[in-house]
Amino acid sequence: MGFYEQLQIETASARESLYRIDFINEGVSGKLSLNDYIQFLTQAYHHVKHTVPLLMTCGGRLDERYEWLRSAVAEYIEEELGHQEWILNDIAACGGDAEQVRNSRPAGATELMVSYAYDMINRVNPVGFFGMVQVLEGTSIAIADNAAGAIQQSLGLPKKAFSYLTSHGALDIEHVDFFKGLMNRIDDKRDQEQIIHSANMFYGLYGNIFRELGRRGGIKHAA
Repeated sequence: MGFYEQLQIETASARESLYRIDFINEGVSGKLSLNDYIQFLTQAYHHVKHTVPLLMTCGGRLDERYEWLRSAVAEYIEEELGHQEWILNDIAACGGDAEQVRNSRPAGATELMVSYAYDMINRVNPVGFFGMVQVLEGTSIAIADNAAGAIQQSLGLPKKAFSYLTSHGALDIEHVDFFKGLMNRIDDKRDQEQIIHSANMFYGLYGNIFRELGRRGGIKHAA
């Protein structure tokens, strides 16, 4: 069994917990309000804008054993440049204030996930960052396309309001195949354990963003 398969098995419980979150299921079912969708995009902006800085930091912290992985990080950087601007464009297409979002603070759960990612790279083990890649790219494939279609249909929004979700859905399958190949080259047991641990942590941290979005939405609907 390759390490990627082991990673999938040992994070299955945390992944299923993420997929059971009400806010995610409401998105896939087309039950989110326009405000819910904009709030989701807002938090996506606040973590996606760190993707390239995190990749750059990770690449710089990898030791010589992982020169091949540093080259892969460089490819990731090229692929991810500017994606946060796509999110702001989506917000504007929904009638939201993109500049207000750009200058806003992230929700607490979002800030904690980003902080954990930087801490993992700088203090613990830069290879652990790939636990975040496992979570974000895997989740995108599982739900992004379906959520985009359902939300667009229910809210009557233009296609240009979904560039982030549609670009991170089925199109990310190539990214996951690339990621799978990278993970199967990692044979250091301690590094494998760190990636599994951090992936489980990121499933919880990413899930907390949606849990917080759900609580905010509930308060707004009650008001």
